[in-house]
Amino acid sequence: MGKDKVTEEYGSLLFTDKVMQERLPKPTYKELTKVIKEGKALDLDIANEVAHAMKEWALEKGATHYAHWFQPLTGITSEKHDSFITPKDDGSVLMSFSGKELIQGEPDASSFPSGGLRATFEARGYTAWDPTSPAFIKDEVLCIPTAFISYTGEALDKKTPLLRSQVALAEQAKRVLKLFGKDVTSVITTVGPEQEYFLVKEEDFQKRPDLVLTGRTLFGCAPAKGQELEEHYFGAIRPTVNAFMKEVDDELWKLGVPAKTKHNEVAPAQHELAPIFEQGSLAIDDNLLAMEKLKLLATHHGLACLQHEKPFDYVNGSGKHNNWSVCADGKNLLEPGANPSENLQFLVFLAGLVAAVDKHADLMRVSVSSAGNDHRLGANEAPPAIVSVFLGDELDAVVEGLINDEAVEAHGKTRMDLGVPMLPDVLQDNTDRNRTSPFAFTGNKFEFRMCGSQQNLSDPNVVLNTAVAEECDEFASLMEGKEGDEFTAAALDWVKKTLKAHHRIIFEGNGYSEDWEKEAERRGLPNFKTTPDALPQMIKPENIEFFSKYGVLNEAEVHARYVSKAEQYAKLLNIEANTMVDMAKRMYLPAISEYSSSIAGSVATKAELGIEARAERELVSELTGGIDAIYDAVADLESKNSDARDIEDPQEECDAYRDSVIPAMDILRAAVDEMETIVADDYWPVPSYNSMLFWV
Repeated sequence: MGKDKVTEEYGSLLFTDKVMQERLPKPTYKELTKVIKEGKALDLDIANEVAHAMKEWALEKGATHYAHWFQPLTGITSEKHDSFITPKDDGSVLMSFSGKELIQGEPDASSFPSGGLRATFEARGYTAWDPTSPAFIKDEVLCIPTAFISYTGEALDKKTPLLRSQVALAEQAKRVLKLFGKDVTSVITTVGPEQEYFLVKEEDFQKRPDLVLTGRTLFGCAPAKGQELEEHYFGAIRPTVNAFMKEVDDELWKLGVPAKTKHNEVAPAQHELAPIFEQGSLAIDDNLLAMEKLKLLATHHGLACLQHEKPFDYVNGSGKHNNWSVCADGKNLLEPGANPSENLQFLVFLAGLVAAVDKHADLMRVSVSSAGNDHRLGANEAPPAIVSVFLGDELDAVVEGLINDEAVEAHGKTRMDLGVPMLPDVLQDNTDRNRTSPFAFTGNKFEFRMCGSQQNLSDPNVVLNTAVAEECDEFASLMEGKEGDEFTAAALDWVKKTLKAHHRIIFEGNGYSEDWEKEAERRGLPNFKTTPDALPQMIKPENIEFFSKYGVLNEAEVHARYVSKAEQYAKLLNIEANTMVDMAKRMYLPAISEYSSSIAGSVATKAELGIEARAERELVSELTGGIDAIYDAVADLESKNSDARDIEDPQEECDAYRDSVIPAMDILRAAVDEMETIVADDYWPVPSYNSMLFWV
């Protein structure tokens, strides 16, 4: 029987485990497997053999260049292409690629954000191969996923801290599992990112400088229709969009990205792509690839893909749910399981997760902070800026029973004796029923919903991995030396005490309500409503110590990420302010003036004929007032943006943009949007919300 097209092409551009088995000598393959699965160091001789096999495979696939594919602090990916050619004395060329070139590259690091980790004149940086993420071919280039570090060894990227956090969690989780009599080889996190995005006509996109330069509409009055009819979510996918989605699937499958689900999202013109979960760092690599493909392939269909968290006001913005779990030798540690003897283990990891999120709610919030995501969080469409945990009715009842030393009846059938670590077998059915929760248990994983659609998911996963590692460390340190009944009793006691101590973070109600905000304040939960509010939490001494303790980030690296986030926030808002000023001066004011002149001419003509034209006179007056309001708002925004831009301290600059520039931007937008409601369509210089959102 022949293979279907998908089966034949899936992973065809990926240097997979199967390809390695076929092309590497058995001893080499065995050693490389130890490197990937056990974290062993890579020998240069082994690297040379791998590089040769990788090069030969890539050449057969039509590749001519190679690139170390890395993730600087911008959050996106970067690559520099080098050809395989090596000139020979006879005028011919040799196609070569060495183990040294595979393992390490030396890109110029001077043009990437470093948060002060390196001086501008210290240009050298190193890329180091990440063997846990397979190489792939993109646009005739062999792409090698790599970490990116400075010449002094500090992490200049998103991947390095992520890999370190995975190592920290694996080490500490193995200690916990050993107490349960399990000597496991591998502990990994799994991640499944749900990518939301908008599609608009490319021609409309090109007519909107705000979309081109900032990714969101800085102006635009409310559409006549929004999402109130609720007909778009899971609705029929129109042919143009479906053709685009099919090409995305085809291209991602060739790269081994397990794209699984696609559908219309809640807002008009909004869609979602969701993969099957993968090992944590690989899943994030694949998500970045998916984001790139979504943008590039959209142009093949006359579309533009918008990945900003809030490209349009008045309708839902876009997030990226981070479905997280942890596995040991292929077994999910967050699976309640059918074997009662394993339930105490589940309770330990569950309690540890609850404690981890509560202790580090501030860092969880920081990890998703950005100028774009500030438009979503707390806006009655996404989780609030307050971090909380949702467990579901059944599991919440278990937790309450543990805390209060009460028997719990589950599903009306199974009674739980809380003196014995037992959970109902059917907890898998206890799925997500609260879309307002930022951190929800969904059967055998937790879904972190605060992440923004355009962010690199390394940041939240670094925090989550390290926080869970800390709880595993605490548990193991307390329990080591205890066995049998003594261990069971002590472990269960730890679970009870931990859940009781961190019960405040558990919330089953409506996270969008004002009552919850008041209740959260009463509980002492942090509520950092904006990025400038959240950023200082990064550099609190206790948080620096937290990252340093587990070798994830040292003090300099933490501070660098704080500075980089602050700088990016201010730079983005500066670009938005400049774009607004430019559009107002060069597009909106001339258009409104032209329309006003046209109406004024009509009034004058009618006056000559003795016609009063009261409506037109009032319209001219309204237009003139609007022009004046826009003119004043532009001047105010220019002044406040200039003042903010001149501030040197990164935190003070961010605060100025939040407190001064953003309100000025809001005033200018309101003045322009009011004019959009009365200026004729054929005079208005940009496509409206009505025309952009409902073309599909």
